[in-house]
Amino acid sequence: MNNLVFHHQQTAHCESGTAAALLRHAGLDLSEPMVFGLSGALTFAYLPLLKVGGMPLMAYRLPPGRVIRGLTSRLNIDMAYERFRHPEQGMAALNTHLDEGRPVGLQTSVFWLPYFPEDMRFHFNAHNLVVYGRDDDRYLISDPTFEQPVEADYESLQHARFVKGMLAPKGLLYYPKNIPANPDLRGAITKAIRGNVNMMLRTPLPIIGVRGIRFVARRIRQLGNDKDQAFGKLFIGHMVRMQEEIGTGGAGFRFLYASFLQESATILNNSALADVSLLFTDIGDEWRRFALYAAKMLKGRMPLDYGKLADQLLVVADQEEQGYRKLSEAISG
Repeated sequence: MNNLVFHHQQTAHCESGTAAALLRHAGLDLSEPMVFGLSGALTFAYLPLLKVGGMPLMAYRLPPGRVIRGLTSRLNIDMAYERFRHPEQGMAALNTHLDEGRPVGLQTSVFWLPYFPEDMRFHFNAHNLVVYGRDDDRYLISDPTFEQPVEADYESLQHARFVKGMLAPKGLLYYPKNIPANPDLRGAITKAIRGNVNMMLRTPLPIIGVRGIRFVARRIRQLGNDKDQAFGKLFIGHMVRMQEEIGTGGAGFRFLYASFLQESATILNNSALADVSLLFTDIGDEWRRFALYAAKMLKGRMPLDYGKLADQLLVVADQEEQGYRKLSEAISG
C-alpha cells in the first residue's frame, strides 16, 4: 500500500483542476480560475474539416493539453511528460512514480473509468485526473469532476489510458519537475490576457475568435433556407452539446475566465479588470441563453426559429468583442 496525503478538490474543469492540484501538492497554490486564465486557452473556433459525430467541430477552448502547456510555459514550470508504446510499460511506470511518493496527472478515456455512472460515460479520450496512491491493483484517484476521491482497478485504468481513437492518450502521464521559487505572476497575467485578446480579435481566419462566432451565426441563419430541416436540427443540437456537455462548455469557460479576471484585478491592483470580469459573466449568461433557446426549439417548446438563434449568437459576438477590447485597454493603461 502506498497512500500519499493528497488534498482533493472538486473543480469546474478536469484539465485546469488537475494542473492546480499537482502544483498545489508541489507547493504552488493557484486557484483553478488562475490556472485556466494563465493558460490563455479561452477561444472560439468553428472547424468544419474536423468532425465530431459527423458534425463540424466547434471549440470554446484550445485543444486538450493546451491548458497545462500554456500555464507552465508562462510560469517557466518544468513539467515532465511520459508516453508509452505498450500498456504494461505505462502501468509499470505509473507504479514506480507512486511507489516513490509522486502523484501524477493522467490523460484517460471517460468511457472506461469504472467510477463514472454508466449514463455519464462517453468516448472522450482527454479526461485528466490525478493518481496519488495505490493498494495493490486498486488506484487512488483525485478526479476533479467528483466531490470525493475515487478508485479504479488496474485493468480499467490501463484500458482508459491506452484506448484508441481521436485524442488517444497513449498512456500519457505528467508531473511538475521544477517550479520557480518566485514565478512572475503579474507578468504572466498580462501576457496571458494579451494573448487571448489577439486570438479573439486579431486572428486572420474568419472561423476563429469573434469572427468565428459571427460566421456560425450566418451559417445558422442559412439553415432556415435548407430543405433538409433534419440536418438543421442535428447542427443545432450538436452545437449545444459541444457548448454545454463537452468539458466545461462555452458558458462555463466564460464564467471561469470572469473569476480569473476578478482575481487578477486584485493582484495587479487594476479595477478595470474587475469591471471587465462582470462583462464576461454576462457573456456566459448570453451563451447559456442561446443554449436554452436551442433546447426549447428542439424539444418543441418554442417554434424552430433559426433567425432568432442567429440573432442571439450575434449578441454573444458583440459582447465578446466589447469584452476583449476593454481587456486590451485595461492592460495597456
